[in-house]
Amino acid sequence: MGMTLTQKILAAHAGLDKVEPGQLIMANVDLVLGNDVTTPVAIQEFKRMGAKKVFDRKKIALVPDHFTPNKDIKSAEQCKIVREFAYEMGIENYFEVGQMGIEHALIPEKGLVVPGDLVIGADSHTCTYGALGAFSTGVGSTDMAAAMATGQAWFKVPEAIKFVLKGQLKRWVSGKDVILQIIGMIGVDGALYKSMEFTGEGLASLSMDDRFTIANMAIEAGAKNGIFDVDEKTLEYVRAHSERDFKVYKADEDAEYSQVFEIDLSNIPLTVAFPHLPSNIRTFDEIGDIPIDQVVIGSCTNGRLSDLRVAAQIMKGHKVHPRVRTIIIPATQKIYLEAMKEGLLEIFIEAGAVVSTPTCGPCLGGHMGILAKGERAVATTNRNFVGRMGHVESEVYIASPAVAAASAITGKISSPEEVIK
Repeated sequence: MGMTLTQKILAAHAGLDKVEPGQLIMANVDLVLGNDVTTPVAIQEFKRMGAKKVFDRKKIALVPDHFTPNKDIKSAEQCKIVREFAYEMGIENYFEVGQMGIEHALIPEKGLVVPGDLVIGADSHTCTYGALGAFSTGVGSTDMAAAMATGQAWFKVPEAIKFVLKGQLKRWVSGKDVILQIIGMIGVDGALYKSMEFTGEGLASLSMDDRFTIANMAIEAGAKNGIFDVDEKTLEYVRAHSERDFKVYKADEDAEYSQVFEIDLSNIPLTVAFPHLPSNIRTFDEIGDIPIDQVVIGSCTNGRLSDLRVAAQIMKGHKVHPRVRTIIIPATQKIYLEAMKEGLLEIFIEAGAVVSTPTCGPCLGGHMGILAKGERAVATTNRNFVGRMGHVESEVYIASPAVAAASAITGKISSPEEVIK
């Protein structure tokens, strides 16, 4: 029996000809990633194990993005620990405020991941880089510490679920709607410790930003990782962002999958995940009249330039509903600058929204948009668990930038067609 795409990458990095599901392996990593929440713990463990230097100053990336710019004294102290460690170890890919962005948008933008890489990060949404045909997954801070010291990490080889995509997305429908539909179909534990592997002619309908979104939210189905076949769009993106050599892996024809799903993208509707699970999905024939208090457009899932363009297209010439706070968060400084040059920020501000520096901020209930008791938010983030964005009695509705922008204008959960006639 052959190997899946994920299994081939793991075997190559473990120096093995073949691996099988359930097998424990030790593999070399191409990048170790940490942020301002998880890295301080990893640094503590790094020092506790007696390590004196990192395995490779070019293969570690530290991005203070969750509570930065620092929201309070504790977050300032956390970032100070990361900053001083980066300087002490000579880590080349440390991104200070002014250069940083939300880590899972910044790392691909900087060309730090290419096809065939093996990446670990002390953040669950590290699986984002599967969009580039890399194996990437989230780990704990202790595993991050060991990898910073040794350049290796252990893995249990996952089984895989194959998603064969066909057809094309309809207008306004995006990768966010695709992954919400998939999570709704298989459940939040439907891919538990499995690889979600995406292939098929329907890939041509998905932009790289769509793919980043889908891979990012593989963890919301319990997956070890999400990964896409490499095609011309992937290669075009990689060559525009990185000068590194890379290797493209393909699954064997006789690779074994625990499940295979065929998905016609033309049948994917605009979708909203209701509280308090990403799998609690509804379409607009099921939603009804739900007033909201806040809209957040940003995050590592949907804070990229294409997301802001969609939001601006809907918001242009309109005003945000007077009872809705609308917060726009470009995912990186580069995206912020490009949005400014294109006039997108002007559209948002004239509509009555506010624009933030890049930060994870409200997504995890950190800052820049915390919800009070009883408040509802439509957000382009990736999680809507109880208390995720603030008070335990607040509610988060996950949606695409198109739905979020339309909702900001109407003051209730709305489709773009309700605004763009």
